Amino acid sequence: MAAHGGILSMSKIISPFWGGRLGNTVKVFGTTLTSRRNKTLLTGENIPPPAKYGGRHTVTLIPGDGIGPELLNHVREVFRFSCVPVDFEVVHVNSAVETEDDINNAITAIRRNGVALKGNIETKHTMAPSVKSRNNLLRTSLDLYANVMHCQSLPGVQTRHKNIDIMIIRENTEGEYSSLEHESVSGVVESLKIITRNNSLRIADYAFRLAREKGRRRVTAVHKANIMKLGDGLFLQCCREVASGYPDITFDSMIVDNTTMQLVSKPQQFDVMVMPNLYGNVVSNVCAGLVGGPGLVPGANYGRDYAVFETATRNTGKSIADRNIANPTAMLLASCMMLDHLKLYDHASSIRNAILTTMNETRLHTADIGGQGTTSEVVQSIMRFIQSKGQLITEL
Repeated sequence: MAAHGGILSMSKIISPFWGGRLGNTVKVFGTTLTSRRNKTLLTGENIPPPAKYGGRHTVTLIPGDGIGPELLNHVREVFRFSCVPVDFEVVHVNSAVETEDDINNAITAIRRNGVALKGNIETKHTMAPSVKSRNNLLRTSLDLYANVMHCQSLPGVQTRHKNIDIMIIRENTEGEYSSLEHESVSGVVESLKIITRNNSLRIADYAFRLAREKGRRRVTAVHKANIMKLGDGLFLQCCREVASGYPDITFDSMIVDNTTMQLVSKPQQFDVMVMPNLYGNVVSNVCAGLVGGPGLVPGANYGRDYAVFETATRNTGKSIADRNIANPTAMLLASCMMLDHLKLYDHASSIRNAILTTMNETRLHTADIGGQGTTSEVVQSIMRFIQSKGQLITEL
């Protein structure tokens, strides 16, 4: 099935979220951080594309599978209601076909627009070994080397642990996700894990620069160098080299299996964590569970030239698709991160504040976090809050 590309217009203006901006500060959930308006989100390395067509931005939108299409429809609904100056170029990727035409069309659209918002694309393990993960192809083709997620406790969500505030930096382009596998003899499969010095130094430096920019005090490298002495040993060595250039930030390291135990025992000990690809997948899912689940945490993928925003844990949620019960929080927060990246700070703050008020004060929750609200009821509550603050809106 060929990709469809359609331009769906969004409308004109609102205010920001993953950092509700106040003067020169940004409030990330409960934490106030310094913001530099002349720099992009995080390290300032990725320069967002300038606005076009009278101050409007064009963003690639990939609906994905499962709950992705309905959640992204709600994002478009909130943007349209709030008059956000963003137009979406929608590109559908069919995960059921083996050809790569759809994902190549999506990659071309992102190269054209510079920014994307996406739902997760299902990767079926039952398909032929030659069929590569569409999500992985997108990240490697665009060299989106840094996956960033911020796991933070929300006061309105009941969880076992409180006061969690962890930033996870995951190397996004190599490691066990190199897609290099072969059957050397019948019944013996070799799967290659690729660790390179250049990419390890790059992600380590990203983590330390991000920690410094956000006023963080500690960076922990997660590894398994006691067993994989060459591969993970190289990654750990690169982290140590980079750490020597940041004397103001404490550096330590932890073996991955101990890391997961420590996370579920005392997650408050962690600040910024940096790790290779597969460990990042595991640790980010654990951390999302600690703060309430996959429906709450947004994520971002940054490269030198492009940025792609999505939910942090990359779940398709097929079992709850089209039932109006999916939690829209993570996808809406991801869209706010995207607005911050585009320097539409006021719009991001307005939507973000409405989301967090609905979550923490109104406490209208979906079933995944113990509530009885539907997806559409949560979205309507968010839009009512935006309206109550006198923002420029269109009619409901």
